[in-house]
Amino acid sequence: MVVAFVLCVTDAGKEGEVVDALQAFDEVEEAFVVYGEYDVIAKVNVPELKMLDKFITEKIRSIKPVQMTSTMISI
Repeated sequence: MVVAFVLCVTDAGKEGEVVDALQAFDEVEEAFVVYGEYDVIAKVNVPELKMLDKFITEKIRSIKPVQMTSTMISI
């Protein structure tokens, strides 16, 4: 199992919308609005690293208000 934290920069005022969209994905265990450089953080669980790449590029980055992501893979 691969656990990663995906940090997102969103359009202003769209943080809650992004959290709601993220929570609809089975791969997302938790998602929160946060203060600071990033607007949203999501804890993601996938079976293997290749699936993490596909999940981020095809699902998270397809959420309209998401401008940028940064991923931290836990060890």
